[in-house]
Amino acid sequence: MAYESTDGGTGAGGAEPGASDSLRTFGAVVQALREHATLSREEFGTLVGYSKHTVASVEQGRRMPDRDFVERAEPILGNTGALRRAAPHLSRQAGLASWFRQWARLEATAISLYTYECRVVPGLLQTEAYARAVSLDVPPLPDPEELEQRIAARMARQELLAVTRKPPTAFSFIVEQAVLERWTGGEEVTREQLDRLLELIERNWNVEFQVMPTRRPSHAGLDGPMQLAETPDNRWFAYSEGQQNGRLISVPKEISLLQQRYAKLRSQALNPEDSVGLLQRMRGAL
Repeated sequence: MAYESTDGGTGAGGAEPGASDSLRTFGAVVQALREHATLSREEFGTLVGYSKHTVASVEQGRRMPDRDFVERAEPILGNTGALRRAAPHLSRQAGLASWFRQWARLEATAISLYTYECRVVPGLLQTEAYARAVSLDVPPLPDPEELEQRIAARMARQELLAVTRKPPTAFSFIVEQAVLERWTGGEEVTREQLDRLLELIERNWNVEFQVMPTRRPSHAGLDGPMQLAETPDNRWFAYSEGQQNGRLISVPKEISLLQQRYAKLRSQALNPEDSVGLLQRMRGAL
């Protein structure tokens, strides 16, 4: 939910998810016990079957330790039971890059969410296969555990689309036609992704989807992707993302500018009915 993530949250991204207080505390305990046992990170890693880099990530609170790590570390670090007792209380938004986490918290309670995307299908709309293809496209390649966490986090975020939420969030998506014609992941992945979009548009009355046609002489989104969110108390925030970074925007003047741009994008894109027609033609051509 970096590059997103995107999801962030829209695409791939090499950064590890941000640390939480519980992860940092757990990591500090591991490091203290390891040093008390006079083991280097490399020596400890060899004993528990993990690399010294993984050990460092755990100790620095940047990586969620799995069950095997905890069970193997306990006897090596004195069988105090401290790690087993602490592990169930660890928390983190696994699979979300650190710069995306603050936006994800706003997103989770927003009553309106607007997204313009020119790189990939927005993370909230991706199929699992599409999310996997995007995550494997952009270096550095994630390790298998990180890949599964990233995909799981993206799929979990899609619960926000449900019309059963009280109140349901109002979504607007504007996606460049070129994104849908890129065939990310190949023909089968593209076919499944188009089916997903058509099904979602038909089923979820809270989702408005528009395609920005490739041939468009005037275009208000040339500065790149953007997201806007309205909170339950009717405050607005914005989010923009680039290579290995993202920025949460709370300054009213900047948000007003982005709202103006988004309003113009809505008028420039195909209307929702014509967008569905284009998606159906693209699907039929596969």
